[in-house]
Amino acid sequence: MGKHWRVMVWAVLGLVLLGCEGPPPDGVRFGLSSSPLTLDPRFATDAAGERIARLLFTGLTDHDAQGRVIPALATWEQRDATHYRFRLRADRATFADGAPLTSADVVATYQSVLDPATGSPHRETLKAIRVVAAPDPDTVVFELAEPDSLFPGRLNLGILPARQAHDPNRLARPLGTGPFVVAHHDPGDLRLRRRADGLMIRFLTVADPTVRALKLVRGELDLMQNDLPPEQIAWLAERRGVRVIKAPGDTFAYLGFNMLDPATGDRRVRLAIAHAIDRAALIRYLFHGAARPAESVLPPDHWAGNPALQPVVHDPARARRILTALGYGPATPLRLTYKTSADPFRLRLAAAIQAQLAEVGIAMAIQSFDWGTFYGDIKAGRFQLYSLAWVGIKEPDALRHMFHSRSLPPGGANRGRYRSPLVDLALDAAGRGGSRDDLAQAYRTVQAQVHDDLVYVPLWYEDQLAIVGPRVQGYRLRRDGAYDGLSDVTIRPGAIGRD
Repeated sequence: MGKHWRVMVWAVLGLVLLGCEGPPPDGVRFGLSSSPLTLDPRFATDAAGERIARLLFTGLTDHDAQGRVIPALATWEQRDATHYRFRLRADRATFADGAPLTSADVVATYQSVLDPATGSPHRETLKAIRVVAAPDPDTVVFELAEPDSLFPGRLNLGILPARQAHDPNRLARPLGTGPFVVAHHDPGDLRLRRRADGLMIRFLTVADPTVRALKLVRGELDLMQNDLPPEQIAWLAERRGVRVIKAPGDTFAYLGFNMLDPATGDRRVRLAIAHAIDRAALIRYLFHGAARPAESVLPPDHWAGNPALQPVVHDPARARRILTALGYGPATPLRLTYKTSADPFRLRLAAAIQAQLAEVGIAMAIQSFDWGTFYGDIKAGRFQLYSLAWVGIKEPDALRHMFHSRSLPPGGANRGRYRSPLVDLALDAAGRGGSRDDLAQAYRTVQAQVHDDLVYVPLWYEDQLAIVGPRVQGYRLRRDGAYDGLSDVTIRPGAIGRD
């Protein structure tokens, strides 16, 4: 009965949408589940914000598919342990308003991020910079307070023109040297114009995944990426003219804990939760196999990944024994609160985890919020238990940002307030540099300790999925989920439109 009811609902909604006026030919319409929190690269930390920022801005460096650092705006040389000299490429793009990019813009951008008054969340990862200077219009010199062999990889921050970088406020329409420029920015309706040919990419926020799916079938959206439940993806794959593109991803999903909370701060509680969760069942039935189990933020094939990490096996009986030893039982269950976003699929995932925890004697209440409220609570430490994902981590020193005791929000992402002297020492040692093998070993030590402490209960790496309508061709998926493929998409002949 439930299946037939869902089909009836979809049919009714489809008829409602079919009765609406057809969409205007306004370029490529990309459906988002939530709007980017900011377009300013100094402040962007959410997935949509970072992915869209890559379309607007270019950094001094970037990473290739294997996570190695490559030149973007500049090439570089290391003069000694604490001195780097970057040379801007002669063929670098201009800003979107036609102004040339010079070393003064680079210096202004980094000085803004380093200024505590700006409040940039990226300041912590760049705090080793003691001096950034521009000896000439094409050269930028960085002097560090201490050695950092990974330093070039940190310089992928999008560069703003100096006149905007001097503004400490979040910019609604910042200028960059990327392939796109902001043409219009209202909540829920962001339009980027491709500089090469004027093609408009319109990002439309549609929170409800069912409505997003039906809008794509109706032709009101042309493209979506992720953030759809598997059964809707399967349904869309059967629609005429709709293509589903799939690629392995490295988006790391996890359960996070508040280490200062009396319950979730107890490793035994976290271990019981880890034993209670059946990841294989969740991947099979909720994701329809479109994910693979994970043990760490860095995939095992990353140069600093740790393939030796062993999973905490699904063992409900052991979870119950742990909780009984802590004084919990049928009459006195452990009561926890789990925070998540209002996305319907994430709510279903939360409900599935709730059911698995209930089997071992944990009564978990689910609290869902709009994305901004939810994310604000997590950064502020207002949670016991939550679920999030790290998207497209390239540099292993992101582990410092997540787990060092000094990386507390807003300057860092140690949202659970985790403290480990061993982890701090290993991260500090890695920060001082060394051979690639030494660095890899230090980061593997960090991952092993974090894994053993169950700072996160690791869940899975989610596959990347794009749903493409009939008007769009040439979209390419990236493992990290970036929207870079929009630089090359085209609209089928006869369907091109611009605002």
